[in-house]
Amino acid sequence: MKKAIWRLTIRGDFAAAHALRHYQGKCEDLHGHNYLVEMVVEGETLTPDTELVADFTSLKKELRAELATIDHKYLNELPPFDVINPSSENLARYLYVRMRERLASLPVRMHSMTVGETPVQSATYQETDD
Repeated sequence: MKKAIWRLTIRGDFAAAHALRHYQGKCEDLHGHNYLVEMVVEGETLTPDTELVADFTSLKKELRAELATIDHKYLNELPPFDVINPSSENLARYLYVRMRERLASLPVRMHSMTVGETPVQSATYQETDD
């Protein structure tokens, strides 16, 4: 028997500065991006009344609140990026974990988090049970 899964996608953005340590190129210097974020969550059941996996409004509110904590900041000064590089890969993992915690009370689970420094390049983080 096949199992039904719905995936919901929420997009957001934030602006921040960073410098990539040990990069040996111009990105090692302080610079900024208008980051694009795509969060994908999934669920297996619909609510009986509204037939939704989760309310988009609640998901957007939580993502916006988390992004506000890093918006218009110098990422290298914020934990954990004061120790690890504020790369798109590390930002995607950081936001994935933070959003998993924020969404714990909702009937969804994190599927993936994508962070792009430009519209044409991004890094996606997800976890598997494999």
